[in-house]
Amino acid sequence: MVQKLENEAEYWKRFKEEGDMQARDDLIVQYAPLVKHVVGKIVKKMPPNVEFDDLIGYGTLGLIDAIEKFDHNRGIKFKTYAIPRIRGSVLDELRARDWIPRSIRRKARRVQNAINLLENRLGRAPSDEEVAAHMGISLSEYKDLLTEISGTSLLSLDEMWSVDNDEDEVAVQEIVEGDPAYEPDNVIDEEEVKQILAEAIENLPEKERIVITLYYYEDLTLREIGEVLEVTESRVSQIHSKATANLRGKLSKFEEVCMDAL
Repeated sequence: MVQKLENEAEYWKRFKEEGDMQARDDLIVQYAPLVKHVVGKIVKKMPPNVEFDDLIGYGTLGLIDAIEKFDHNRGIKFKTYAIPRIRGSVLDELRARDWIPRSIRRKARRVQNAINLLENRLGRAPSDEEVAAHMGISLSEYKDLLTEISGTSLLSLDEMWSVDNDEDEVAVQEIVEGDPAYEPDNVIDEEEVKQILAEAIENLPEKERIVITLYYYEDLTLREIGEVLEVTESRVSQIHSKATANLRGKLSKFEEVCMDAL
């Protein structure tokens, strides 16, 4: 995916120690395909109004920032360092542009809170019927609501998770998958995050667990998952919305504990 420069270490030395901007530009060109790789995974989870070329632009800014900040003397592969920063740059820009209306975000939080409250009360993941009853709406209205908020959950496991007091961040999905695309040196409670997410996913109802697995780890589209489960794409979207609301609730609780401990 990344074309090797001859003697890449020399390029890093020329840029970092001698201020050679041509060497920096050569490194940007070398690692540009990494941006396309990261964006290619993100764009599949975005609504159609988000342009691929725009995401490439955001990701390229992340790549340049990663090259500027990378310490070539630490013995860490640049690809490992750059991937979460490229992804973070894309997601930060999307959040800044607020592509999801605030009214939809409020509805998503309402669903998430209802699911979390019922799970604490019942000791298990609540059914659609139970959540609808708790919210005082019909099952049909609840399913329509899940469809309406689906856009807020498309990137849920790709959201950047702050793990310490510095500016280093790590994608939650990278932790769950055991992907080395983050720096372990500064990660706090990495194993605890893994355990919380693993338990949360394992405790999801079967269809929700399957949807999360196929969508995030097998990179299937909602339509493809619908074919596997023999349900409509709309129904997969509803299942996904409910599952990610549950998982985000778990992560929010953990974040509160971490902040209290600081």
